[in-house]
Amino acid sequence: MMLDATNPAVGMLIFTCGGLAGAVFALPFKRVKAWAYESYWLFYAIFGLVLFPWVLAVLTVPNLKDVLTQAPAGVLARCFGFGALWGLGGLTWGLMIRYLGIGLGLAIGCGLCSATGTLIPPIVTGEAADLVKDTGAVVVLLGVVVSLVGIALVGLAGKSKEGELSDEQKRQAVAEFDFKKGMLVALFSGIASAGMNFGLQSGDVLQEAAVRGGTLSKWQGIPVLVVVLLGGFVVNVVWCLQQNLKNKTLGDYTKSGAPVVSNIFFAGLAGVIWAMQFVCQKVGEPAMGDLAYVGFAIVMGSAIFFSSLVGVLLGEWKGVGSRTKTLLVLGIVTLLVSFSVMSYGYKLTEQSKLPEVQAERAVQDALNAVRRMQNP
Repeated sequence: MMLDATNPAVGMLIFTCGGLAGAVFALPFKRVKAWAYESYWLFYAIFGLVLFPWVLAVLTVPNLKDVLTQAPAGVLARCFGFGALWGLGGLTWGLMIRYLGIGLGLAIGCGLCSATGTLIPPIVTGEAADLVKDTGAVVVLLGVVVSLVGIALVGLAGKSKEGELSDEQKRQAVAEFDFKKGMLVALFSGIASAGMNFGLQSGDVLQEAAVRGGTLSKWQGIPVLVVVLLGGFVVNVVWCLQQNLKNKTLGDYTKSGAPVVSNIFFAGLAGVIWAMQFVCQKVGEPAMGDLAYVGFAIVMGSAIFFSSLVGVLLGEWKGVGSRTKTLLVLGIVTLLVSFSVMSYGYKLTEQSKLPEVQAERAVQDALNAVRRMQNP
């Protein structure tokens, strides 16, 4: 199916696949042995933030060099800078998962990231009116709000879990479970990580140049992505190497007792899977037309949904009481409802663009104008 035409159903599907990638990216880390956190995070960054996106860009953007070398310096700086802001948040993403687990950690972090990353860009760029420009847009915005309610319910489930389980039970599922530390990390990580979407929405000039050079519209966002991720990479690699020096873990990369090749593979795999969520966001945006701005919310919301399921499968919610289970189920169901609401909003928006609907509106506008003239 072609993605060079507006098709919200296809866009929704692609965004949801991105959310799935965001939910499961950390699983390969469980196969990394005898390495410090900063050591495997470095290879996650090398593969996920540099190698994979740049290879993809070279393969899909024929005029990549011209797009980047001829772009305004201010645009590149904004994309890079927001990527660096995301990098600061991304550094603590792994810590958040260590302290809260995949299910709860990603729910809270993605929730904060989704709210700030979805609603702020249209306001900052002066396009806030697009959020409520017609019935379909209002319904989509309502869906975003409903998703935030679902996120809050999952967060409440996590708080309830904190009070129900003993320290030993918590650590059977999440070895370093610490709700207070995890919440502090999640607050910072979730808000700072919204820099990713700020950066992705700052590169329209790059996308337009890519299309003019023959890039298919579905790949037009890849040049923006590589610049944003490069900003994040610089922050990540500096931190990882600094931690290697501080903790004397530089030897991890040559440690005889560690499966070095295997560790590099699984850390790199985690990076590639992680990057896929934002590749999916940029690939799915052209199919959404004027509603492309909600892609970030759908990616984050579906990541929360899938990560909650992964958390259940990994036993992170084992042993909790009925109240906690009820909150968790309500949260997941609310997220599903939010996707349905957003889908209905997209349908209304597409219907409003049909010729017969537009003609009917034109007639109604003309009649209203006549009435105003008759009753000044």
